[in-house]
Amino acid sequence: MSQVFTSSTIPLTFVPHDKYPQHKKLQSPDNNDNDKNADIEEGAPIWQCMIAGGFGGVVGDSAMHSLDTVKTRQQGFPHNLKYKRMISAYATILKEEGLFRGLYGGYTPAVLGSFPSTAAFFGTYEYTKRKMIYNWNMNETIAYLIAGTLGDLASSVFYVPSEVLKTRLQLQGRYNNPYTTECGYNYRGLADAIKSIYRTDGLKTFVFGYKETLFRDLPFSALQLSFYEKFRQLAIYYNHNSDDLPVGVELLTGAAAGGLAGILTTPLDVIKTRIQTATNTSDLHSPISKHKVITNPFIRSFNNNATLRALYSIYKCEGILGAFSGVGPRFIWTGIQSSIMLLLYQTSLKQLEIYFGSDRDQNLEA
Repeated sequence: MSQVFTSSTIPLTFVPHDKYPQHKKLQSPDNNDNDKNADIEEGAPIWQCMIAGGFGGVVGDSAMHSLDTVKTRQQGFPHNLKYKRMISAYATILKEEGLFRGLYGGYTPAVLGSFPSTAAFFGTYEYTKRKMIYNWNMNETIAYLIAGTLGDLASSVFYVPSEVLKTRLQLQGRYNNPYTTECGYNYRGLADAIKSIYRTDGLKTFVFGYKETLFRDLPFSALQLSFYEKFRQLAIYYNHNSDDLPVGVELLTGAAAGGLAGILTTPLDVIKTRIQTATNTSDLHSPISKHKVITNPFIRSFNNNATLRALYSIYKCEGILGAFSGVGPRFIWTGIQSSIMLLLYQTSLKQLEIYFGSDRDQNLEA
């Protein structure tokens, strides 16, 4: 799908550049009257999208896991001064607990959840998007948003349970860690964490914060897409209207979009972390109003909504800045992780196409 320009060469809408194969259509070479106007959808098979997405997700998450640990410590221990600043917190964890047992605590559940969740996202996203654009002739922007939403819903089945385990192990660090006793966790490892959580709190604990995770990730994906469109439009305009952008520019636009979306959705991320780790939520399960009969509909909605109660609890204990705990690490993490994942996704798709071919090649042969 080609870039659309106005008479002043300013792009009207964003579409991925020509190296991104999922959005192209080629005219059918068949000269039959019935098939003369038929389109052949060019794009990698769904299974290739899933493998490429899973690989990109694992590498991106692995590269940024240490910063994610710092962010989790900041959100989970809001009153611990040694975690207040990102760089000093990073250095403190590294010095006191080490790299693998400290900064990379909770890495195993993170990577085990990363591949299937990212693969499910790209598989669902690509299938839904192609169906809506090519078969149902829907508006492309609406198709991207709906497909992204459904992709997040599909991937959440895998990443929410892994997030619960990851965040708890990140807060704890190693077994019998003297530096994190306030978190209340002391698991011997991933298997012990699963058994202990199931035995003590029940199966439902593995989906704690499910709704809050979706509230965080769905807006994040929408904002990230919108920002990426605008940033890449500007990049194409200043690149002499060429969408063949240098790798550095591609990484920068992805990082800027992901980082900015990460900042704006930090309060939702804080709520998710607090609910999943059950830290600093003393007011979470208690009603805001002490009256037995509540007539004010606004107060009633607060009392009936765990997310709003969590936000109120954070504001009451820490002020408005408490909702932005860990914003620095989250900004860096979302920006770099998005760039790495996008770049590796595209690179992996090209390599898979070299080895296995694409849908377009199969259609042409048929």
